[in-house]
Amino acid sequence: MRELADAMIVLEQAFAAKAVEFHDLLKMGRTQLQDAVPMTLGQEFGTYAVMLGEDRLRLTEAVTLLHEINLGATAIGTGLNAAPGYAEAAVAYLREITGLPVVSAADLIEATQDCGAFVHLSGVLKRIAVKLSKSCNDLRLLSSGPRAGLNEINLPPVQAGSSIMPGKINPVIPEVVNQVAFEVIGNDVAVTMAAEAGQLQLNAFEPLILHSLSESITHLRSACLVLAERCVSGITANADVMRGYVENSIGLVTALNPSIGYAAATEIAKEALETGRGVAELVVEKGLLPAEELAKLLKPETLARLS
Repeated sequence: MRELADAMIVLEQAFAAKAVEFHDLLKMGRTQLQDAVPMTLGQEFGTYAVMLGEDRLRLTEAVTLLHEINLGATAIGTGLNAAPGYAEAAVAYLREITGLPVVSAADLIEATQDCGAFVHLSGVLKRIAVKLSKSCNDLRLLSSGPRAGLNEINLPPVQAGSSIMPGKINPVIPEVVNQVAFEVIGNDVAVTMAAEAGQLQLNAFEPLILHSLSESITHLRSACLVLAERCVSGITANADVMRGYVENSIGLVTALNPSIGYAAATEIAKEALETGRGVAELVVEKGLLPAEELAKLLKPETLARLS
C-alpha cells in the first residue's frame, strides 16, 4: 500500500510539473465534447494532479481500517483454546516488526466474519482506477490526430508505429493504463461478491479477496509509474493549434458577452456559425471593440481567470 501511495505521488508530481509548464497556454475547455469556454492547458493538467492527491488521501483513510486485527480469535472469534494473553502479545509483536499501529478488534466474533474493511479498500482502489482511466482517456483524446483530431498535445512515441500504417504512432501507454483500470474494476466486483458470500461466523472466500486486492495494488502501482515516466513527463503542447481553436470557437462569445452585450454576442455567434469566420475577427470588423481592448480581453490570464 505504501508503494502504491508513493507511485501515486510520482504521477501526481509529473502532472503538477506539466501544469506549471503549460501555465499560460490558452485552449478551449469542452463539455460534452462541445466547445465551452477558454481555459489553459496548465489548468487542465492541474486537475489530474488534484484528483490523484484526493485519491491518495482516500487510500490512507482506507488503510487505517486494516490496522484492526482478530489474532487470538481462533475458530469463530470466541478465543477458544487460545493461551491467555496471546492476542495482546501478538498485537505488540506485530507493532514492533511492522511499525504499524495495529490493534485488536473490539469484537473478535464480528471481526472474524466481517470483510467490510476489504470491501472499502477495494472500492477506493476502484475509485483510483476509474479516475486514472478517465485521465488517460483525456490524454488520448487531446493527442488525437495528428491531422484529423484535436492535436492539442503530443504524447512521447514509445513504439515504431502501426504494422500496416507507416508513421502511425498509437497512445499505447494510456491504453495500457486503461486496461489495468478495467482489471481493477473487475477485481472490485470479485471482492464484493466474495465478501457477500460469507456465511455466519467465517468467510471462506478471503483467499480470493486478498488475491484480488494484491493484484489491484501491484498493477495500479506499476501503471502510475509507467504513465508518469514514459508518458506524462514527455508530453509537449501544440500552442498554436490550441490558440487557433480558441480564436475560431463560438465559445469565445461567452467570454466577450460582458463587454459587447448579450444581444450582440448572439448575433456574432450566429454569423460566425453561418460564415465560418472567427468571433474575434467579426467583433473588430463590426466595431464592437477596438483591437487593443479585444487583445486584452483575450489574454490567457483574463480568459482563464488566472491569479
